[in-house]
Amino acid sequence: MNQITDMLKRNSLLLALIIIIVLFETVIRMTGHGSLLSPQNFTNIISQNSYVIILAVGMLFCIVGCGNIDLSVGSIVCLIGALAGVLMVNMEVNIYLSMALCLLLGILIGAWHGFWIAYVRIPSFIVTLAGMMLFRGIALLVLDGLTISPFDTEYLANFNSFIPKARASAFTLTMIVTLVLCAIFLLWGLYDRATKRRKGYELEPMASFAFRSVIVIGGLLFSGVLLGNHKGIPFILVILAVVVLFYAFIANKTVTGRRLYALGGNEKAAKLSGVNTNFILFLAYVNMGFLSALAALVCVARFNSAAPTAGTGYELDAIGSCFIGGASAYGGVGTIGGAVIGAVFMGVLNNGMSILGIDANWQKTVKGMVLLIAVVIDVMSKKRAR
Repeated sequence: MNQITDMLKRNSLLLALIIIIVLFETVIRMTGHGSLLSPQNFTNIISQNSYVIILAVGMLFCIVGCGNIDLSVGSIVCLIGALAGVLMVNMEVNIYLSMALCLLLGILIGAWHGFWIAYVRIPSFIVTLAGMMLFRGIALLVLDGLTISPFDTEYLANFNSFIPKARASAFTLTMIVTLVLCAIFLLWGLYDRATKRRKGYELEPMASFAFRSVIVIGGLLFSGVLLGNHKGIPFILVILAVVVLFYAFIANKTVTGRRLYALGGNEKAAKLSGVNTNFILFLAYVNMGFLSALAALVCVARFNSAAPTAGTGYELDAIGSCFIGGASAYGGVGTIGGAVIGAVFMGVLNNGMSILGIDANWQKTVKGMVLLIAVVIDVMSKKRAR
């Protein structure tokens, strides 16, 4: 019984995601609204929530570092989108040079926030709240209240195309890629366990490892079938995979990642251990600015426009995804995988309620309650541990 309880606790996020998917699929089919897991809608969920996953990955690094947040990411998305529109559409600057300039501006904005938060030690809430108003105002000035569109087709293809482009071979190639990913996931998991055993580290129970592996591999195979039956692998999914894997590697396998967790766990102890805590916190916000700029480029390509209302509420989706995914409000706890699962959870909630025709106000109410429950569970579990 204890082993089963431990297994369920370790995989509670995945189980919660599966339950919410099954629940929505059942209700949607029973009410005759179609299907949540139709091939086309599954691709739409990926496209609609790509920006949330990118922002959640960056937000996780801020939250892990002493429980900080960034309220300005939605405004940064709007400003970077406005800059992209001016450069690519109005001034007809080369799209790749424009993208580089947009990413550079995102880094500079992140450095601006990081300086005040890390070195001057102004609370992140105040600095990013000021940034939320400042950069939204600049974006409105740049756009002059107007929407800029349409964007160059080559630019749109960088984010909205599919692999392969030939519809006939979509299913075959998608399934080959899916099977390769399943094999890599399983072999890497076994290799990681063997490495930990050799070094004398504590191992996750084999039953829990097997249970999670079955769920993940089953999810990959099911996703591959759905994508293959539509148009193939969305290129935006490739971008998301690169972002998630890169930052998971930084968080788990690099000195910088370990120092970030040490900063969130106990800043004074980390500083006494020789960690430059100010610089690590500064890097977290520089990275947040960069990923906000990347999310802006993704959003502009998806909507084919740069609008004054772009980015509204994006910061709440990113923060909510992290907390739902198991990040601690006190810092020092959280994983990239958890943040991604939290983002997908939010995406399924949004998409499922939209398909059912639930009023937008009720959708916000439900998401707010889910976020509150996630934080309450985190706080209560810490009190119980003490």
